[in-house]
Amino acid sequence: MSRADLSRTLGLTRVTVSDLISELLERGHVIELGQSEEIRPGKPAIMVDLNRRGLQIIGLDLAENSVLRAAVLDLDGNILHRVETTTGDEKGQEVTQLVLDLATRAIGLATAPLLGIGVGTPGIVDHDGVVLTAPNLDWKDLPLRELLEQRTGLPTLVANDADAAVLAEFTFGGGANDMILVKVGRGVGSGLMVNGQRARGVHSAAGEIGHVVVGTDGGLECKCGKRGCLETWLSVPFLERGLAAAAALEDPGSAAENVLQIAGERLAVALAPIVGALDLAEVVLSGPAHLLEGTLRQSVEKTLVERMLPHRPPLVEVRLAKEPQDVVLRGTAVMVLWNQLGVA
Repeated sequence: MSRADLSRTLGLTRVTVSDLISELLERGHVIELGQSEEIRPGKPAIMVDLNRRGLQIIGLDLAENSVLRAAVLDLDGNILHRVETTTGDEKGQEVTQLVLDLATRAIGLATAPLLGIGVGTPGIVDHDGVVLTAPNLDWKDLPLRELLEQRTGLPTLVANDADAAVLAEFTFGGGANDMILVKVGRGVGSGLMVNGQRARGVHSAAGEIGHVVVGTDGGLECKCGKRGCLETWLSVPFLERGLAAAAALEDPGSAAENVLQIAGERLAVALAPIVGALDLAEVVLSGPAHLLEGTLRQSVEKTLVERMLPHRPPLVEVRLAKEPQDVVLRGTAVMVLWNQLGVA
């Protein structure tokens, strides 16, 4: 937009807008694009825009089953460079060190000034970036934000991986104002958007459905100590184990379908009260497409219809995330943009 367009849009005087643009130009947050092609009386206007390529963001995704991922992103959420660390049985302090080293490696790939670091991690994260609990990583009260800022010197934001993912889907994926995104990976979590705002909850645990027991018929033992948690039906490791066991049976195709169908049913049982209470428009599934698309997604959709008040058209759409492989990384960019530039 031109300075005059900005003045009209924002309701500020041209002098104020001109002063603000000058300051942002000096800070490298804004650039001039050249003269407007629109024909108007008088001197052609100079167009200005955010410095989308001249500022970069570091994103960390700690939620995958056997890999920690990092990326350098631009202000549009495009991934410019990637770096990964393969993980095995590391827990606690070992994982923490891997994360710190990964962040350092990612920073080394940046080609422009960095706005900050965004992190999407399993577990419950408070406002100060402390991971209160992440059973799958054996983290408890870990001050991850503080540790990363001490290591890198960059402002850092830490959120649950599903919360980061729902921000990405809402911002870049055309998500609805009222939606729930279920992130399926090493564990299971969800992020909630209610009236266009991310829900956090009084304990910073809104959407923490992975360790909710689904049903009253027991089930497999979970890492948290309970039996029958949603995670034991739906997480990638449990699904892969179930499919591997099915492959050894006489009718492997039917057995595999049964594993995915039951997983979808259990997820829908957990989601139906949430979707009904909040009147959500969308359920978005984010994770490996070969596991979630087809039987599992259809099972979620069918079970939700069976368990909720009939609506015409259907009450809620069940779909897969637009770019599930990068949804957490892109969500961390949204976090940094909002925190550092106020851009939503």
